[in-house]
Amino acid sequence: MATNTRTHTGRRGTGNPAPLRTYWSTGRGGTTKIRWNTPGDHTRCTRQLRTYLGPRAAAYCARLHRDMTGVWPGDRRNIGRMPTRRR
Repeated sequence: MATNTRTHTGRRGTGNPAPLRTYWSTGRGGTTKIRWNTPGDHTRCTRQLRTYLGPRAAAYCARLHRDMTGVWPGDRRNIGRMPTRRR
């Protein structure tokens, strides 16, 4: 008999995602843990949410990044983007 290897309780797709979105965008999680619109914000978000979302964390954080900063991660208009070296 196979064992359940899920680390979270409950079923996927249930509940209200709005409070979590608020927490990670404008709530305590977004303002103190992620610090949106500063260099490294997408990386911090992905590391924080990987525990809860697994491989889906990067995509979810990309959408949050777009909502909070107005640009996608990696866009040349992104304030936290590393400058490219010219050769």
